[in-house]
Amino acid sequence: MKKIAAIMLLTSMLAACAIDPYTGQSKVSKTAWGTGIGTAVGAGVGALIGGEKGALIGAGVGALGGAATGGYMDVQARKLRQELTGTGVQVQQLENGQILLIMPSNITFATDSAVFQSGFNSVLDSVAKVLAEYNKTIIYVTGHTDSTGSDSYNNTLSQNRASAVANYLSLRGVNASRMVVRGMGKTNPIASNDTAEGRAQNRRVELTIQQIN
Repeated sequence: MKKIAAIMLLTSMLAACAIDPYTGQSKVSKTAWGTGIGTAVGAGVGALIGGEKGALIGAGVGALGGAATGGYMDVQARKLRQELTGTGVQVQQLENGQILLIMPSNITFATDSAVFQSGFNSVLDSVAKVLAEYNKTIIYVTGHTDSTGSDSYNNTLSQNRASAVANYLSLRGVNASRMVVRGMGKTNPIASNDTAEGRAQNRRVELTIQQIN
């Protein structure tokens, strides 16, 4: 029975390998991971219930369930990329299935301000359009700053920026109960604060989108 589950898992993964159109690299999509995991779990349960035949049936059922979970986030990420092309927002799919949107300071807020820069409203309109459609998710809205200024100042500024983004998304149809708003201040830099370029990268708002199980 273990051999059956292993064979079906390997087959699922190999069949779903593809070239990422954004990086040009071979990858296994989140749908493939979901299908493969669902296949293995389904096969195991089926084997316990009905031997080899049960394993084969269970693998099929598990594959369908897993593909539905992975595919939901895959399609959402693809739509976000389509909506946000050319805006400067980075759309990343993480290995744990989450989607990460990184919104840099040059399109979000001016220095020391929680007021939107010109044009940022239209960017958030595009984000809200997809988030409202794919509503089986929790959205973590997180503000970040560079290291300039005191901890208390940066914590407040980052919180205000995250709140401004969440409030705008709510006005555009994203249920406020789905959003968790956080201000991290300067605690999570993604670049060196020793250069102007690095500090600009650190001043950002991130949206982490996680499917509700």
